[in-house]
Amino acid sequence: MSLDVVILGVFVADTAYRADRQPKMGETILGRSFALGPGGKGSNQAVAAGMSGASVGMITKLGADPFADMAMEIWKKAGVTSLATQHPDSYTGAAYVFIDDATGNNAIIVCPGVATTLAPADIDAQSIAIAGAKVFMTQLEQPLDAAEHGLRCAKEAGALTILNPAPAADIPDAMIALCDFVTPNESEAEAITGLPVTTPEEATKAAQALLAKGAGAAIITLGENGCLFYDGQSARHIPAISAGDVVETTGAGDAFNGGLAAALAEGMAPERAIRFATATAALSVTRPGTAASMPSRSEIEALLESRVRERRALL
Repeated sequence: MSLDVVILGVFVADTAYRADRQPKMGETILGRSFALGPGGKGSNQAVAAGMSGASVGMITKLGADPFADMAMEIWKKAGVTSLATQHPDSYTGAAYVFIDDATGNNAIIVCPGVATTLAPADIDAQSIAIAGAKVFMTQLEQPLDAAEHGLRCAKEAGALTILNPAPAADIPDAMIALCDFVTPNESEAEAITGLPVTTPEEATKAAQALLAKGAGAAIITLGENGCLFYDGQSARHIPAISAGDVVETTGAGDAFNGGLAAALAEGMAPERAIRFATATAALSVTRPGTAASMPSRSEIEALLESRVRERRALL
C-alpha cells in the first residue's frame, strides 16, 4: 500500500450543547440545541486532504465504541485509509462544548481518551506506510514524543514533513529542524518564537526565527489576511480568497493544512500549493461543521479557476 499523505493525530467526537448558561453543580437545565460531529485536528486534516484528492492514511488510537464508528465513517466518505488501532479497554476521544446562546462564547472539556497513549512504538508499527508516503504531517494534540518520532522517521525515509504546531506548545529546536514546513497561526508562531505576530511584517520576523531554529520553510496563517510564506530566500504574503459568506471558521486551519499536504504530495511548487490550501480553507468556512465542511477537489479547482478568470478580466 502506497499513500500520498500519512497523518498522525487525534480523532475526537465533538458534543456541542447550546444553552442560556451553564448549569450550577447539582442543577439540571434545558438546553437550546445539541450537535454531535467528528473533530480532532489530525482527523480533520486527513479528511481535508482526502477530499482534496490525495490518498491518505490516518495514524491514531480509537476505542471500540460508537465514536470510533463515527471516525471510520467520516474517513471512509473522504477516502481516508485507517491506520488506527482500536482498544476496547479504553475509549475514543470526546469533547464537551458548551456554547452560550446569547454570545456564542464557549467552554470546552476535552478527553482525548486512548489517543493520549500514542507513543513512538505506534509510529514504528506504521513504518512501511510512512516510508512509502510523499508527505507526513502531524500536530500536537497527541504526545510530543510520538509527533517528534513520526517526523524523524518520515524525514529519514525521504518524505516531506509538515508540523502544524497546534495547540501551541514548547517545541525543542531539534524537532523543528525535522520539518520541511512549519504552519503555525499568529498565536502559535508567537508562542514558539516569542515574537508578536499581528502584521505580515511581524510574521516575516517570526518566520525567520523559525528557520533559525532549523525549519526548512514557514507558513504563518493570518486568518482573513491570508498567510506569510518564507523559505529562507524571500518572504511572500499570499492573500486570502473569498468563497462567499462566512458561516463558521472552526476547522479552517485544518482545511488549509489538509489541502497543503495534498497539493505538495502532487508535486505542486510551494506557492501554488499554498494557494490551493487557501482555496480549501476559504470554501470550508462557508459551511457549518469541521470535517463535514471540507470541500471536494472539484470545488477547490472551480474556485481557483474563477479567481484566474477574474484576474484576466481586470487586465
